Amino acid sequence: MSKDEDVLQEAKEAFELAVEHEHDNRAEALDDIRFARLAEQWPDNVRRQREKEGRPTLTINRLPTFIRQVVNDARQNKPAIRVHPADSKADLATAQIYNGLIRNIEVTSKADVAYDTALEHAASCGFGYFRIGTRYACDDTFELDLAIDRIANPFSVYGDPYSTAADSADWNSAFVIDRLPKEEFAARYKGAKAVDWAEAGYEALNAPWREDDSILIAEWWRREKVKKTILLLSDQQAMAEDVYAQHKATLDAIGVSVVGQREVMSHKVRQLLLTGAEVLETNDWAGRYIPIVPVYGEEVNVEGKRYLRSLIRDAKDPQRMFNYWRTTTTELVALAPKAPFIGPKGAFQTDQAKWETANTDTHAYVEYDGNVPPQRQAFAGVPAGALQEALNASDDMKAIIGMYDASLGARSNETSGRAIMARQREGDVSTFHFIDNLSRAIEHAGRILIDLIPKVYTGERIVRVLGQDGAAASVQLGKPVMELSPNGQPVVNPATGQPLSRIYDLSVGKYDLTVSTGPSFTTRREEAATQMMELLRAFPAAAPMIADLVAKNLDWPGADEIAARFNAVQEAMQKGADKWTPAHFASAQVEAQKVQANALMEAQKLRVDAYRADTERMKVLFDISMRPRGMQ
Repeated sequence: MSKDEDVLQEAKEAFELAVEHEHDNRAEALDDIRFARLAEQWPDNVRRQREKEGRPTLTINRLPTFIRQVVNDARQNKPAIRVHPADSKADLATAQIYNGLIRNIEVTSKADVAYDTALEHAASCGFGYFRIGTRYACDDTFELDLAIDRIANPFSVYGDPYSTAADSADWNSAFVIDRLPKEEFAARYKGAKAVDWAEAGYEALNAPWREDDSILIAEWWRREKVKKTILLLSDQQAMAEDVYAQHKATLDAIGVSVVGQREVMSHKVRQLLLTGAEVLETNDWAGRYIPIVPVYGEEVNVEGKRYLRSLIRDAKDPQRMFNYWRTTTTELVALAPKAPFIGPKGAFQTDQAKWETANTDTHAYVEYDGNVPPQRQAFAGVPAGALQEALNASDDMKAIIGMYDASLGARSNETSGRAIMARQREGDVSTFHFIDNLSRAIEHAGRILIDLIPKVYTGERIVRVLGQDGAAASVQLGKPVMELSPNGQPVVNPATGQPLSRIYDLSVGKYDLTVSTGPSFTTRREEAATQMMELLRAFPAAAPMIADLVAKNLDWPGADEIAARFNAVQEAMQKGADKWTPAHFASAQVEAQKVQANALMEAQKLRVDAYRADTERMKVLFDISMRPRGMQ
């Protein structure tokens, strides 16, 4: 048996084990998606029978509202990765570069789409995935960038059946199934046999390629334990043996030698692309984690078997009941006889044709005979029992999921703002484990990025980093750069009077991370501006000290220029503080109050202009309404 045949046999066995392990979860997940997102909520036999009898099968799907509530809440409160130094060789400045680089990776690769898609799948069917990969920085370079990509089809991923970690950090095997168009497969893998990979529901592994426009291939990720040697250098720096071999000449030139060594266990990850007949590609992965990250829904472990449940798994029966009772109500009302007219005998002789169609047609008038006009009988009314059962089913859905009227934006029994917020908070708490699972997944993604960044962003290159406010900056890696102070001025060595320089090397030092969840930077800035204005109203004397921060956080044209002017005043105060008298502070306070007053006057003017425009529009509409009908 050839090496490729051995690999294919091993891959087939691993895949069959993963398929068997995930069978129940995938079957339930598929039913959840069809039920909640495709509104396939009536049993097939019941629906066919009712259609045969000409009876309605209404579907009033209320479950997507609950799913959107969880997903959109996460969109408003994005989890953010924060990198921190973890040993003596790491420093805060390099950690900030890590932070800015990760933010840039998230923005350029649209990671928010990957996160939102995975969470939506977790809420809809119990699990979702996103992945981390590499791509060339541009078409005319060999430099690589990292990217966070979404996995649109959660059923294309088969995880490690032996995994127990909540974030897949212990995955040693994973499969991603994909279909390539026939032409693309032939162009990419010239001479390869067009044989589909084995998957449940498809042909056997050795079956010929089906006569269609695509072929199924498998992406198999394997992680194996390997031993590697770590060297201790004379400058107390630890370095892997293979890295030392690459830099040995430079280290020898500066007098750094090896003083000790030891063996450690590490992991090696490899990617294999397979068809049912051969191994198409084998690629070594730079990191020590499989770069596929799951976002799980509700996890339940029963006798060692892990069940992944969606948000709406237990709400399907109340939804079926709701559909049934609303359909029954509609059916009863539709089949109820229309209320007839009752009158004395002979009262309907005149305009008899109109009286016969009075329940179906609209007539301007209908004449009757005699002195007693015909009377329509009262409508029997909507069946109260069926309506009450529908309301009960609706309440059952809310109780099972844990979201009540206040959480869904509807009016409830609460009347005060505090009570409404308390009920909304209860709804958020009952579904918070979905948001928390997304945070765990993003934390593992950050761990993968920290592991990959020193191996991908190597050598002398310039990378773009983003601040929390989205401001972009460029950082030179692997080459001496001048150190700058927070105000942008060069840092000078006091002993020599020469500017200090440093080399940013992302491979030196260890870094850890945390994930924080909260409003976006724009929302926090607006809240900060509001709180600052309240502080100035309570303590006006603080205006000269924080006026630049207040202006910087205000969202109107010219705010940045005003902030710069206030900042210049503060710098002048710091340089010549002895020249500033209470009169100067009073003058600055007056200027700050003028800025605030001008802003209030401008807002008042806009409100007055809007009121005048509305008044003029109402006047025109009134004049038109008072004209004779023929002149309108």
